[in-house]
Amino acid sequence: MEKELMHHIKCGVGDVGRYVLLPGDPGRVEKIAAYLDNASHVVTYREFNTWTGYLDGEKVSVCSTGIGGPSASIAMEELVRCGADSFIRVGTCGGIDPEILPGDLIIPTGAIRKEGTTLEYVPIEYPAVPDYELVNALASAAQKLGKKYHLGVVESKDSYYGQHDPDSMPNAAVLKQKWQAWKAAGAIGSEMESAAAFIVASVRRVRCATVLLLCRNIEREMLLGPSAAASTFDTTPAIETAIEALRAIIRKDRKK
Repeated sequence: MEKELMHHIKCGVGDVGRYVLLPGDPGRVEKIAAYLDNASHVVTYREFNTWTGYLDGEKVSVCSTGIGGPSASIAMEELVRCGADSFIRVGTCGGIDPEILPGDLIIPTGAIRKEGTTLEYVPIEYPAVPDYELVNALASAAQKLGKKYHLGVVESKDSYYGQHDPDSMPNAAVLKQKWQAWKAAGAIGSEMESAAAFIVASVRRVRCATVLLLCRNIEREMLLGPSAAASTFDTTPAIETAIEALRAIIRKDRKK
């Protein structure tokens, strides 16, 4: 009997582990998979590039989600159907808090649902929050590895250019007002997938958390001037933190 493959990721039961690392960029998958033992390419279809290997003897997969909530939710839904139950998104973000430097890590404790995907799941009043155990594992891993990290709320948006060029949008006044509200309330970063990932995980009763590399902080540049302009796109610190956290989670799960 032919194995049933998921419609979008083209994986089936047995192709992925219960633990999955979720980068957005398909090009980052092989870089992450290099941290696994005996990693091999499973399939690439559309934006979903999947590799599977082993970490401390446990089957672990890496699957890209593409950009934004719709594709991230599709990847997670189909990975859950293939047997996955623990997810760590490994991504990038921009800054809202001007005190955070490019190269720092952000580990979200919640996500602002400024996107449309999760409205298909639950009303807007339901919070998008990560799994507490995974958040603790990520924070402990960052501390152990000597990575500078920050815990806090992030914005999850649908429009990249709505943030980066709001004045070009007919809805400019609303976009800028909401941004200032997030900033005043203490949000620290902005990205595009965590809210969807957290809500899917809540609804499907699986675990999910996120670790993000802060690539650039325009708020800091606006406050301090050109001398503060800096950017980095080396995701190695976020990847290493996710791997170390996953090792700890695997150890804890084995004791249960």
